[in-house]
Amino acid sequence: MNTTTTTTTTYDFGDGKGPVPAHKHPNGGGWVADTATVVDTAYVGPNARVYEEAQVFGSAAVFGKATVSGAAWVYGRATVSGAAWVFGEARVFGLAEVYGSARVFGSARTYGSARTYGAARISGSAWVFDTARVCGTSTVCGTSTVCGTSTVCGSVRVSNEMLSGGTRT
Repeated sequence: MNTTTTTTTTYDFGDGKGPVPAHKHPNGGGWVADTATVVDTAYVGPNARVYEEAQVFGSAAVFGKATVSGAAWVYGRATVSGAAWVFGEARVFGLAEVYGSARVFGSARTYGSARTYGAARISGSAWVFDTARVCGTSTVCGTSTVCGTSTVCGSVRVSNEMLSGGTRT
């Protein structure tokens, strides 16, 4: 009689759901829930986490203590690093960078060469793209669009408006 024993590896992502089936990503060694999708060409660093139904594809990178969760997508050559968190149905793509303790969530989009950093927040159905910057403790939310060479920094709140050039501090 032949018996085969399989062992399921689990990991607790700290979301209150306890340990779930997960594995270490072959490119970087970070934790990926078995329900998430991360392609081999993407990088998930040793302290980064991807879980729930999140997807990381292309040559995107998640590293530091960054987290991608929910139904969020990170793709292209985008990076999420530091203690940043992308979640909900957010999309980060192109050459966009999210770092520090920034958050991108809801159905927000950031792409192109946009950078979101510090403790900034992009949420709702806001879009941040081109070479725009969102930093400090600023919030871009609602149906806002921040694009071009715009910078939103300090503790500014941009809600339901368009900013296509200039600086708000």
